[in-house]
Amino acid sequence: MEYAIVFLPLLGSIIGYLGKSITKFFAEISTSLFVSISAVLSIFVFWNGIQNELYGNYIIFEWISSGGFTANWSINIDPLSSVMLVVVTFVSALVHIYSIGYMSHDPHKPRFMSYLSLFTFSMLALVVSDNFLQLFFGWEGVGLCSYLLIGFWFKKETANNAAIKAFIVNRIGDFGLAIAIFLIFFFFGTINFDEVFQATSQFTEKKIVFFGFESNLLTLICVFLFIGAMGKSAQFLLHTWLPDAMEGPTPVSALIHAATMVTAGVFLVVRCSPMFEYSQIALNLVTVVGMITAIFAASVALVQNDIKKIVAYSTCSQLGYMFFAAGIGAYHVAMFHLFTHAFFKALLFLGAGSVIHAFKDEQDIRNMGGVRKKLPYTYVFMLLGTLALTGFPFLSGFYSKDAIIEFAYLKGSSLGNYAASVGIFTAFLTSIYSWRLFFKTFHGPYNNKTPIGETHESPVVMLVPLIFLGFGAVFSGYFFKSTFIGHHSSDFWQTSIFFLNEIKHNAIPLWFLLLTPILVILSIPVAFYLYILNPKVLEDLKNTNKPLYNFLLNKWYIDELYEKVFVYPAKRAGSFFWKKGDIGVIDRFGPDGISKLIKIISSKTTRLQTGFIYDYAFVMLLGLSILLTYLILK
Repeated sequence: MEYAIVFLPLLGSIIGYLGKSITKFFAEISTSLFVSISAVLSIFVFWNGIQNELYGNYIIFEWISSGGFTANWSINIDPLSSVMLVVVTFVSALVHIYSIGYMSHDPHKPRFMSYLSLFTFSMLALVVSDNFLQLFFGWEGVGLCSYLLIGFWFKKETANNAAIKAFIVNRIGDFGLAIAIFLIFFFFGTINFDEVFQATSQFTEKKIVFFGFESNLLTLICVFLFIGAMGKSAQFLLHTWLPDAMEGPTPVSALIHAATMVTAGVFLVVRCSPMFEYSQIALNLVTVVGMITAIFAASVALVQNDIKKIVAYSTCSQLGYMFFAAGIGAYHVAMFHLFTHAFFKALLFLGAGSVIHAFKDEQDIRNMGGVRKKLPYTYVFMLLGTLALTGFPFLSGFYSKDAIIEFAYLKGSSLGNYAASVGIFTAFLTSIYSWRLFFKTFHGPYNNKTPIGETHESPVVMLVPLIFLGFGAVFSGYFFKSTFIGHHSSDFWQTSIFFLNEIKHNAIPLWFLLLTPILVILSIPVAFYLYILNPKVLEDLKNTNKPLYNFLLNKWYIDELYEKVFVYPAKRAGSFFWKKGDIGVIDRFGPDGISKLIKIISSKTTRLQTGFIYDYAFVMLLGLSILLTYLILK
């Protein structure tokens, strides 16, 4: 069963791509079926773990063996990986089914479905690994698949640029992860998780000189691990690829942002909790970066107009929540939010895709509005997703996001209090921009050039996945809160998460418990007034605060900063070395120079070919004379 979970998506990817010419819907049906079976089996494994604690490490084969070093290909099932299996396969299966309708008119849909399944397999290989090398294989696999899917419409220049940007930015994080793995292997002598984590306590005081600076070994390793996580999970400064990834088809956005690639960084930090727990500096770094990312992305989302980019920045902000939860040591709460977030964020992305489908590929929310009666089912599902995202009481986001804020408060440290404050303020911003998206999309006047009569609800094949995700968005927090973060949650997580100083969920002041939900509820009428009833208030505010508005609209000018600091100098250097080095030196004195010399010699030599016998006789006589002279002198 465990083997089937991992390899059915790979089999579906191969069969779907190679069998694209068998029947019209062969690729869609085969890939969706295999991933759906994998999802059902994953749920069964997850439930078996909760009820019967049935876990194990299933070795497929010995991958590398050299001396005392071994690295296996294995399927490591523990509580942490079982949660990830459910998240990845369940959301992926629904995205596959949704794509049958969404991509129905695309001539290359077999290739698209094959890429989706390959993406799923790569993520599964990552989460079930029992060593850093297999994890790195899956890590690079999801990076490759994201490149292929973001640039799926390769005839669009913007899609190609976005794919290249995602690939390059992720290489920075991947380089950090690779350095961390090298350090682990060099000092620990192994890359197997169990062996490394058991030996970690022996290296707490180990110092090494790295680039001329003395550093604590575990801190250095954890910092580089986190750099890898920053790239994959789009944390501040390495986040720039995430909004541009919206150039891919909407199902890709749902899969990348909800269940696979961006959650890999959070999973890495939680998986390596036995190392991070011994480095307070690394944990503080994780907390600070998570806080900055949460508030940065939420502030930018306030003024964006592309429906998918607003949801993308929302993902970036929610990932910030997960990281600062991990940074304060509440790894289980980070995983709980990852779990609930997968449902409502996939619901929002697929709901946004349904809206885009109805508006004939329109993505600007300023050109929407007034379609709540034309899209009744999409309206309801987007409403549920928005409520869950904002943390409306008793929906999934309420249980997981508020838990992060509560645990930050219970940490009792200055950084924990800062994190709680940032979490509360970000929750308010999240509610504002989420309701802005919802109200401007479905309420107010109709603003699109397409006649409203031509807008229509999505087909059943696109609505069915939304039903399942809607249930998850509403009920996943309530049903799994006690399992994931309750007083006996350690019985579930067992040794898959390590707590050196576990935060106890003690009594919290009532005002603190009520503060965030009250802000979330109050934001609904405030947003409706500002964006529907009296938008002139915001227009006046925007005109009087133009620099701030432009600052947020241009995403804190991070892209422009990178353009000036890295991209432009790199292009100038590349142009210089190409013209002066490549053309001026290598080509001039290399292939061009040699061919020119040969051409000159050839043109001179052809003059000897006169066609007269006496010239040839003279040359023969001259050669004979030289030969005789040589023989005599010898």
